[in-house]
Amino acid sequence: MTRIRGIALATLLTLTLTVAVQQANAGWSGPAKGSPGTDHAIVPSAEGQLKFLAEKLDLNSEQQEKMKPILQELHDTTMKLVQEHSMPHQEYVSKLRDARYRADKKIRAILTDEQKKELDQVEQEPHPELHGNVTDAKH
Repeated sequence: MTRIRGIALATLLTLTLTVAVQQANAGWSGPAKGSPGTDHAIVPSAEGQLKFLAEKLDLNSEQQEKMKPILQELHDTTMKLVQEHSMPHQEYVSKLRDARYRADKKIRAILTDEQKKELDQVEQEPHPELHGNVTDAKH
């Protein structure tokens, strides 16, 4: 089941990247790479992600407290990757995917079985509240 989830997440990320490239090629005018202050607009805050997940998964206060440092670590890692403009895009995507997989694994350890099912559904849909435009950050 973990392998299937991993394949589904990789497929979702690939589809997201494909759409992002298509939007960029079609003249999408998102934040310019390296523009002052745009990295924070690209990467959603840990607090915003927690609020979104708390609502979607009906997290109790204990779960939210355990999830805060996981989401903060994911945010910090993502920010570092977005700000590293000299990194090749493929390496950036790989490191971003690895960070998300690590966070997903830690988050799932906190959730009930029912909440894991809900998270599976959430992960099947695009949610800028969780991922922002980090795939566009390296274009």
